[in-house]
Amino acid sequence: MGTLIKFVIIVAISTVFSYAQGQDTYSLTVKVEDADSNDGQMFIAVYNTEANFLGKSYKGTTSKISNNSCTVTFKDIPKGTYAVSIFHDENDNGKLDSNFLGIPKEDYGCSNNASGFMGPPKWKDAKFELKENSSITITL
Repeated sequence: MGTLIKFVIIVAISTVFSYAQGQDTYSLTVKVEDADSNDGQMFIAVYNTEANFLGKSYKGTTSKISNNSCTVTFKDIPKGTYAVSIFHDENDNGKLDSNFLGIPKEDYGCSNNASGFMGPPKWKDAKFELKENSSITITL
């Protein structure tokens, strides 16, 4: 009886492992254009849920800016719905600076070039489906 249980557990673990290995993953290239300057760095974040949008990113990175643009590639992203946000940290202090009303003083943008009205961009405007290797451009 013990041997049968061990066999079933091994088969179950093997099945789960092979399923995880078989999931398709893709690359997402994000190009940011028209930055005001080459100063500071660009913060780029990928979100995989509406609840985390503009909060906790799924993947994120920073990039140096050259010729008022930058390009980064995120790898091993499963098929799904995502949104991207960026901001140009021009003074290199690690945050998006805003004025006393909360209006950003540094450039920012989202996938689909979504922009908010009287507030930040919405998930529904920025989201897109990733089902193959893709490239998006965000213009500041």
